[in-house]
Amino acid sequence: MIQSDLNIEAIQAALSGGLIGRRVVHLDVVDSTMDEARRSAADGTAEGTVFIAEEQTAGRGRFSRLWVSPRGENLSFSVLLRPTPAQLPFMNMAATLAISDGITEATGLTSRIKWPNDVRIGGLKVSGILIETVLEAGKVDHAVVGIGVNVNFDPAKYPETASTATSVYRETCTKTDRGALLQVVLRRFGQHYDRVKAGHSLTGEWARQMETLGRRVRIVWRDQMVEGTAESVDEQGNLIVKRMDGSIFTAVAGEVTLQV
Repeated sequence: MIQSDLNIEAIQAALSGGLIGRRVVHLDVVDSTMDEARRSAADGTAEGTVFIAEEQTAGRGRFSRLWVSPRGENLSFSVLLRPTPAQLPFMNMAATLAISDGITEATGLTSRIKWPNDVRIGGLKVSGILIETVLEAGKVDHAVVGIGVNVNFDPAKYPETASTATSVYRETCTKTDRGALLQVVLRRFGQHYDRVKAGHSLTGEWARQMETLGRRVRIVWRDQMVEGTAESVDEQGNLIVKRMDGSIFTAVAGEVTLQV
């Protein structure tokens, strides 16, 4: 029996009518929920299955960064999806919107999205997303959406996160029911994903919640560095940046720094 405050049966029951969260695999200690989901996908596990762990020994963020998450204090989970290639660009939008809206619904806190896949409160990171996709013969076999949400830990206690991260606890000074927050986020994720599967775009809604637009930015991607004003995002979620000389740069990926 895993010692946890998460009531998995209640979460599954509440989400039984949707695709995402009707099956939740609750794990104790794993290397990474993303790796668990990937291994399970090869065995034909159903789309919408969620893998959540109390502790990860090799949890990772973008650019292979270590994700700091003390045991039992935050939410570290991955969702197995099987989108079409046309739906794939909207997976990140669906996830970030679900987290941002879910935090507001569950706690009353207001968060914003930093392009491409961070959710922040007051300029500090409260959640990050990483998506890994497996293609076979030009088709999407599956995608794994890895999500970390800082819930009940204090980032100030860790040098790696003290100046860059926040948590629901840090913002509210009260402990939050992790299960209730997870249920809300998964429900909203499922609603957004259903819209995508029905052919709807999430780009406009995503852009409205983005703190990056209208700001001076520096983007670093591999050996390239671009500075300018983040003007908009295109339908695929790429960031449109206007350089100082008036030329336009389209950022598909990269590390973004918001300039003062």
